[in-house]
Amino acid sequence: MSERDVFPDFIRALPMVDSPLASLRGWMLQTGQALAMFYEIPDGVDVPEHAHGAQWGVVLEGSIDFTIGGETRTYGRGDAYFVPDDVAHSAVIHPGYVGIDVFADADRYRPREED
Repeated sequence: MSERDVFPDFIRALPMVDSPLASLRGWMLQTGQALAMFYEIPDGVDVPEHAHGAQWGVVLEGSIDFTIGGETRTYGRGDAYFVPDDVAHSAVIHPGYVGIDVFADADRYRPREED
């Protein structure tokens, strides 16, 4: 693990997330009840409004402008957020972001196919 790596090797050894966000690099831990995603977004990204099951997350590095149910708030290092079930939300994720999200929808993401 280098100084720049936030996640240790055993997390980076988890299956990689197949995400529609091109700049997202993430690893997933999936059970029958929930999905945890450990991820980095080095270049930043705008996430359009959408809804799904409940989501909880924590910011490890960087910041995110998160609009949840019409209310926008900026979250930074150490801040946690919660999106209730079926509540519309969107985000502006700033460059250098690192976080952990846990989704109540265990099938929210799939593992990336090996190349």
